Amino acid sequence: MNKNNLPIFFAIAMAFGVLIGTFFTGQSATLSKSSLNEQKIKRLINFIEQDYVDEVNTDELLDGAIAQILTKLDPHSVYIPKENLQAVTENMQGNFVGIGVQFRIMDDSITVVHPMKGGPSIRKGIKAGDRILIADSDTLFGKGIRNNQVLKKLKGAPNTEVNLTVYRKSNDSLFDVTVERGKVNIKSVDIAYMLNDSIGYIKLDRFARNTYKEFKESLTILKDLGMTDLILDLRGNGGGFIDIANSIVDEFLEDDKLIVFTKNNGGEISESFATSYGDFENGGLYVLMDENSASASEIVAGALQDNDKGIIVGRRSFGKGLVQEEMDLGDGSAVRLTTARYYTPTGRSIQKPYKKPNYTDNELPEDASGSPLSYGDEVENRYRNGELFNRDSIKIVDSLKYTTPKGKTVYGGGGIIPDVFVPIDTSSYISPYYYAYLNDFAFKYVDNNRKDLSSLKIEDFIETFDANQKISSQFFSNIKDLRLSSLTREKLKKLLKTTIARELFNDQGLYRMNHLDDNMILKVLELEKNNE
Repeated sequence: MNKNNLPIFFAIAMAFGVLIGTFFTGQSATLSKSSLNEQKIKRLINFIEQDYVDEVNTDELLDGAIAQILTKLDPHSVYIPKENLQAVTENMQGNFVGIGVQFRIMDDSITVVHPMKGGPSIRKGIKAGDRILIADSDTLFGKGIRNNQVLKKLKGAPNTEVNLTVYRKSNDSLFDVTVERGKVNIKSVDIAYMLNDSIGYIKLDRFARNTYKEFKESLTILKDLGMTDLILDLRGNGGGFIDIANSIVDEFLEDDKLIVFTKNNGGEISESFATSYGDFENGGLYVLMDENSASASEIVAGALQDNDKGIIVGRRSFGKGLVQEEMDLGDGSAVRLTTARYYTPTGRSIQKPYKKPNYTDNELPEDASGSPLSYGDEVENRYRNGELFNRDSIKIVDSLKYTTPKGKTVYGGGGIIPDVFVPIDTSSYISPYYYAYLNDFAFKYVDNNRKDLSSLKIEDFIETFDANQKISSQFFSNIKDLRLSSLTREKLKKLLKTTIARELFNDQGLYRMNHLDDNMILKVLELEKNNE
């Protein structure tokens, strides 16, 4: 945006607040305060279009003004421009329309990493390692090819066709295939498997429209395999739909137990209770959380903790206790507006403080150095003040103390504090500098040996792969110009095996390798052993 336009931009933002929705709908019947303000903004836009000295894109100006207005409300009320709305909607609905492949651009060509389960491509025989060269006569290879260009060609309207020319490296063949675009699931359950004979594990990535269905299917499969205790991993889960969170909690809580309640600006309270449909009410339960577990994740953890169900393991969660509703602005864009607060069954609000319009910088919480702390910096500050390493560094407020039915003390005021604290593990940290080497080597190794590796099961891979260290030695020979300490070499060996596992087995490989020395999972296994 032209700097000359900024004063106008901020004038619109400051003057008209949340009345922008009235402008779009055009509903002005009386000379009320809102009607007068509506007329003001219409006149201002007209003045800018007709009389302003420079040419101005008023659509762009208005988009910026709306976004600026929402920053004056709370950190979670946001504007979604029309060009971004489709991607946001797809993520929350849990599906998109396309051919259904995960791909990467490698050596200037589009390489299929994994055809997505149940998608159109896998039904047409497209395999991992295939190169998509042409889509409807448009070349998809060569220098400068970008992800967004590829997506525009492969995604589209339902039931439309795209004609592909594909190169298969494994047998050095070139073939044409027509794929009909269809709905492709964006999975919410990254992985579900049995850790041992009795403990199951489910990793939830988000709370989208398809999440409960996937979760329920996974829960049923694990129960059939003999699961008596479940680890529900919500680390890094930023949330989603509140009703989906309620459905998942319902699987664990007894009938009529309060799950969550919300309160809007009129004081209206809406309560959600568990039903008789829960399938794991008597099983053992552990919920893993970290500083990036937010919103619907915190609803799940709060409901279980306040009902004395299961054990919360990990670190204090993000602290988002606000409910948003998406509202259409009539031109393909939308706002996600905070319309209520939610409270855990004991009455806790776990929303951490945020800057309101009438705050001054001096009134904001401070970080460890005494500087004003912005909302977005709060999680990072936990690292600086030691909270991620020591439970005693978590700041609690006695006035926000609550008691569960069985007498356990819990706190409101900024996230869910776990029952069992597990510090962040920095021992495996390695510089991002090495990741390009790791990713390139792992991809090329799998790509060149795909036929031999195709029959390898993940259990065998974990147990025996690179036992003679021949492959890791080959990797280190490729980066022999780097000076590596013995400790760094050991870290890189494990990370290389994990990266190759991800290439071969997708999320199954990634998570199962990481779980071998995952401190939260090891803590759960320790708790289980002590309870025997």
